[in-house]
Amino acid sequence: MAEIDGATIVARALKQQGIEHVFGVIGIPINDVAPALQAEGIQFFGMHHEQGAAYAAQCAGYLTRRPGVCLTVSGPGATNTVSALANAQANAWPMIVLSGGSDLARKGMGDFEEMPQIEATLPYTKYSVVAASAKRLPVCIEQATRAALYGRPGAAYIELPGDVILDRIDEDAIEPAATVPPPPQPQADPAQIEAALAALRSAQRPLLIFGKGAAYARAEDELRLLVDLTGLPWLSSPMGKGLIPDDHPLSTAACRTYAIQNADLVLMVGARFNWIFHFGRPPRFAPNLRVIHVDIAPEEIGRNVPAEIVIAGDAKAVLAQLNRAIEQSVWRFSGSAWVEKLDEERQKNVAKAEPLLDSNDLPMNYYRMLRVIRDVMPRDTFVTTEGAATMDISRQVLNTYDARHRIDAGSLGTMGVGLGQAIATQLVNPRSRVLALEGDSAFGFDGMEIEVAVRYRLPIVFVVVNNNGIGGGPEELDYDQPLPPGCFVPNIRYEKIMEALGGLGFFAETPEEFHKALEDAFASKQPCLVNVKVNPGARRREQQFAWSAHAGATAHG
Repeated sequence: MAEIDGATIVARALKQQGIEHVFGVIGIPINDVAPALQAEGIQFFGMHHEQGAAYAAQCAGYLTRRPGVCLTVSGPGATNTVSALANAQANAWPMIVLSGGSDLARKGMGDFEEMPQIEATLPYTKYSVVAASAKRLPVCIEQATRAALYGRPGAAYIELPGDVILDRIDEDAIEPAATVPPPPQPQADPAQIEAALAALRSAQRPLLIFGKGAAYARAEDELRLLVDLTGLPWLSSPMGKGLIPDDHPLSTAACRTYAIQNADLVLMVGARFNWIFHFGRPPRFAPNLRVIHVDIAPEEIGRNVPAEIVIAGDAKAVLAQLNRAIEQSVWRFSGSAWVEKLDEERQKNVAKAEPLLDSNDLPMNYYRMLRVIRDVMPRDTFVTTEGAATMDISRQVLNTYDARHRIDAGSLGTMGVGLGQAIATQLVNPRSRVLALEGDSAFGFDGMEIEVAVRYRLPIVFVVVNNNGIGGGPEELDYDQPLPPGCFVPNIRYEKIMEALGGLGFFAETPEEFHKALEDAFASKQPCLVNVKVNPGARRREQQFAWSAHAGATAHG
């Protein structure tokens, strides 16, 4: 048999596991791996920073349900991916990081970039291993793929020592590995379905809540049928938006606080009672809240709030069972008083937001700026977003109508994810439009990744919401005084960076200028950056409850 090197073995093993995109930063010792990937028909996308590559990979995993893959150099290149591994693990998104490593023959000798990479990744992965030989590479990649996909999805890490990558062996010496099939979709015990239906029937103020776990499970059809059959009011997590269109009449997004505070029973599907849902506890939720909890991870059920009905299973499969039981029993929620009260509260809150949405004050507030985006953006646009106020307020103003069309900072509240996620979203959905909505602070984490969009001709519309700093900065800097901790140079012209890189740049200060810039950006079908100025003092409208009880906390989401 012919000889084959470790780099080619890696490429063929990834191809076998259905990997189509790899994001990375090349260098010693993985220089040979990227060309080997391309030779096998896998698209390799060179990024500017390992964190951007890793954030793109974990987003690709979420969107494709196959592990997103990041390829990095050894040492600092590997540790630069730790935040993305943690983010993927927190969000239950499948990804694999492949990083170079010091030669096995020189371990412990102080080799180039020698670091304890496995130890650094272990807390944030389901699987972490050093590939000890070229012949075992397919087995390592198969095991990493299985770990990333099966059960609660998450992150995996493989260290590729330099001498393993360069090693050449006979093809017949390679240990074969199976192609990992799609994960099983566990169903509920029929008795649990009957108990859940009985609990729903007994509720006076039921509320359906679903999250990105249901989005990952592709449960949108089942959720829409459930609401059609039952008439249950519903609420989604930020990345559950779009599983049912936001303009559905039973959405409680505009009366979220009232809905969760007054519900007597919650059917929770693919979401968690973590900080995003206020731990399920008073005063945000009723003291005696009853819960039916559906989750792929049994250990999540009952966390913070005891579950009356425990259903560990796949959201899509379990909802299909529940819908069949409802159809057979011909049950529909008949509590018109609850639905009418929710509608009344919704209308009150919509009226409160209207002056902010209609304001012509300059600089613009967030609501007015976002209203322009809402008016211009095509209905089926994918939106990736990050940056505290930018992201949080956009949830209120920008509707989402299709599943997995909103991607934000996620459960970990990670900053710097947006540009990598926008790039992955555009690559996975080449015929769709992607809007990357960035606070100016968030943009600074990985701003140079816009060059990747230009290089690969990705027609992403980047919008940088410029308020001069973290939480807003001054219009002018007084160098005779200590500079505010979160301030930036005022009025940075971010669009000039995009122009310098070969894309289109636009600057807007008024609603009319912003409207025209967005129209031109979407019409151009080129990578574009719109730098829009907002009032540094603008804030989210007053809320009954802050997201955090800690004074002075910054509202990441």
